[in-house]
Formats: sequence, C-alpha cells, structure tokens
Amino acid sequence: MTIIQTNKAVILARGLGTRMRCDDAAAQLDDRQKAVAETGVKALIPIDRPFLDYVLSALAKAGYRRVCLVVGPDHDAIRKYYGETVRPRILSIEFAVQQEPNGTADAVLAAEQFADGDSFVVLNSDDYYPIEALNALHEKIGCGVALFDMESMLKGNIAEDRLKSFAVGKINGSGMLERVIEKPDEETLASMPRPLWVSMNCWRFGPAIFDACRAIRPSPRGELELPDAVQHAIDVLGEPFPVDAVRAPVLDITSRQDIAPVADKLAGLEVEF
Repeated sequence: MTIIQTNKAVILARGLGTRMRCDDAAAQLDDRQKAVAETGVKALIPIDRPFLDYVLSALAKAGYRRVCLVVGPDHDAIRKYYGETVRPRILSIEFAVQQEPNGTADAVLAAEQFADGDSFVVLNSDDYYPIEALNALHEKIGCGVALFDMESMLKGNIAEDRLKSFAVGKINGSGMLERVIEKPDEETLASMPRPLWVSMNCWRFGPAIFDACRAIRPSPRGELELPDAVQHAIDVLGEPFPVDAVRAPVLDITSRQDIAPVADKLAGLEVEF
C-alpha cells in the first residue's frame, strides 16, 4: 500500500474574531495583546510572538513545506507580517483571499488554485494542534480527519461546559467518519458511545472536496459550512474519511479569556518555520 505524503496545508484565517473583539475586564492581557484583540485577528495575538507562528512551527516539524493562509481582502497585517516581516526558512507561505465571510467551505474554495489537484490539510488559525495529529494526516491515503478525545481535550484550556458545545464526530465500526454533529445537545451526547471525539476542523482533503464545497447550500446561519461539504463528500461522492483518534488537547484562542492560559501552555516552546 502506497502512502502519499502531502506537503501542503491551508490555514483558515479569514474569521471576523467577533468574540475576541469583545472587551473583557477579567481577561489578563498586556497592552500589545489588547491592541491586537481589538482588531479580531486572532492569528496575530502576541504570545511572546504571534500565535500563528506556533501553528506554523508545528506544521514544519510535522513535515509540511507549503502553507496557504486564507485571509480577507483587508487583512493587511497578516499579509505584511508573513509576507515581509518574517523570513521563513522551512515553509513557503502563500495567500488566498476569501472576498466575503461566507463560511468555512467557501474559505476552502479560495485555496483551490493553491491545492492544484494535490492533497492538503486544513486547519484553523486560532487552534494549536498537537504534532501527532499533523503527523497522522501528513502520511495518509486520500482524505482523513483528526478527532480529539474529549477527556484529553480537558487538559488544554477549554472548560468542560464550553467543550460540550463543540462538534463531535460519529465514527462507524470500520473507523470511518460517519458524520460531524454540530452543537450536540445533552441527550445526543449521552446516547453516543465513549469516548467522545471532538472535531476541531483538522482535515486532510483531496480535490473532490472542492466539488463538495460547490454543491452544498448555505446553512441556517447563511454560510457554506465545511462539515456540510464533508457530509456531501461522504454521502454523495463516496469519499471515505478514516479517523485518526488523537488523545491530546488542542489549544484554542476564541476569546480574550483564552489568551493567558494558552500562553502558559506554550511558554518555552521552540518556534521554527
């Protein structure tokens, strides 16, 4: 069996950062962190250095070499920092523009030219993923998804009450993703087998995902959602999504309250990309 490595990663950095922009007197921020938080650009939140530097470093350590940052047309700060200020030695960093904030599937479509028919991984710009998850998706056949054990996730910075609102993956008896359940209620969670596996938008895709992204309709909140595109790929296109079950936490910086605990967990981590 041939293992086909991918050296391409797409990072979704177009988000509006609505919750990050909300003032929070209880959050422990220094002046630089507060200034960036007010812009909503979570990728650039300074934790000694911009948060996204840590994400890129993890990708470099896992063997990826080409990265596409999907940004908005007005995200000049990200473009300037990664296009001019830093000089990556390991990664080649490119940009794709999502013109309107029309959802995560629409953001992936913006990177179609970058993918150029190759497999690629997709990550969030405001999540730091364990290297073992990135390694698993690096060496794989076809599509795949990394799901994260909920008990292990509690060792990160996300409290249990908040974590229970995260999407979870339903895995069939063959170890394949059956579906992603968004915002599960208590009854749904109680009915699912243990352990629970949290979806943190950590995917490996082939070119068929673009057809799936174009085929879906907007969700009730008016966006083209990546889980809907994945479901279309599974149900209609027949794409299997083997699950890499990871027992390690993902660090998440959604709001200002997340910055200090994430900074503590990343303290002293060597960054090289």
